[in-house]
Amino acid sequence: SGQKVCYGAFKHSCYKLAYFQDLSRRVGFQEARQACEIDGGALLSLESEAEQQLIENMLQNLTKSGSGVSDGDFWIGLWRSGDGLATSSACPDLYQWADGSMSPFRNWYTDEPSCGSEACVVMYHQPTANPGLGGPYLYQWNDDRCNMKH
Repeated sequence: SGQKVCYGAFKHSCYKLAYFQDLSRRVGFQEARQACEIDGGALLSLESEAEQQLIENMLQNLTKSGSGVSDGDFWIGLWRSGDGLATSSACPDLYQWADGSMSPFRNWYTDEPSCGSEACVVMYHQPTANPGLGGPYLYQWNDDRCNMKH
């Protein structure tokens, strides 16, 4: 499920948000990545503050439309492969975009990425959660275990 929305201004001119209220339909990172590719796209690379803002606006519109979007993070196309340096300070530099984009733009939540066994990245969407050190858990990025269902 998900509606395709197209704009002209960005390198990625069309976007599709897939949100499943039904927890049993949520998927892990690789499944999400494959679903996007089968659909002719890729998991999202966010390449600038402006594009981040665009996606936030899309999510806000989705929430406002009363479509029942509640807590549930969204996979984006950022991940790190190999655990060689996962615990070192170099870890944040090991993240790469699944579509090959070289964009250095990042929007990590405070104290993220935590690395270790968490190698795939979500955009937070937890409107009902109490805010943490970095404020509400809305739209910033967090590394998570790749087999988590989002």
